[in-house]
Amino acid sequence: MEEINYYFPHLTDVQQKQFEDLKALYEEWNAQINVISRKDLDDFYIRHVLHSLAIAKVLEFKAGTKLLDVGTGGGFPSIPLAILFPEVSFLSVDSIGKKIKVVNAIAQSVGLKNLESKHQRAETVEGKFDFVISRAVTRAANFLPWVKDKIESKSNNDLPNGYLFLKGGDLREELQEVRKKYTTYAIQDFFSNDFFETKKVIYMPK
Repeated sequence: MEEINYYFPHLTDVQQKQFEDLKALYEEWNAQINVISRKDLDDFYIRHVLHSLAIAKVLEFKAGTKLLDVGTGGGFPSIPLAILFPEVSFLSVDSIGKKIKVVNAIAQSVGLKNLESKHQRAETVEGKFDFVISRAVTRAANFLPWVKDKIESKSNNDLPNGYLFLKGGDLREELQEVRKKYTTYAIQDFFSNDFFETKKVIYMPK
């Protein structure tokens, strides 16, 4: 939690408690349904929570913003972001039902009212969203066709509506495949931890 408090020093008491409770909840659920590797659990707040919150350093979502988290796995990046932005609504989807079971249970345990999760493929999601977010789901060229019709046209945030991806490594070839404008943000510019050395947030407008 030290890193979370250092980089996000203005958390309310409620948010502080929600973040503090996450690790024990994930440890408890992980013993039943493996959603996080043991090594990653040891560095839970850096590798999962802080990594997810890198998106908040690129864009501070305004109240009423709607986000779709595709391939959420155990609830990343949506659960940490939902704690940080209680007035933003999140829909988290994953094609693996047992992972959604974990997301639902943890969101309920920490009292998240602004996050809904569904066992569903991205292509079948109805409605429009301001941003689609994801963490290392698949190559962008595979991902974008799933969600190309899910973005609301009217933008209310400081960046136009679009896509925010958490990815790592050398992404030049992958991003050239999609032939779209994009901006790369090095997470190490936000958080000074070796884990983030090759980690990035990729933003693509609609």
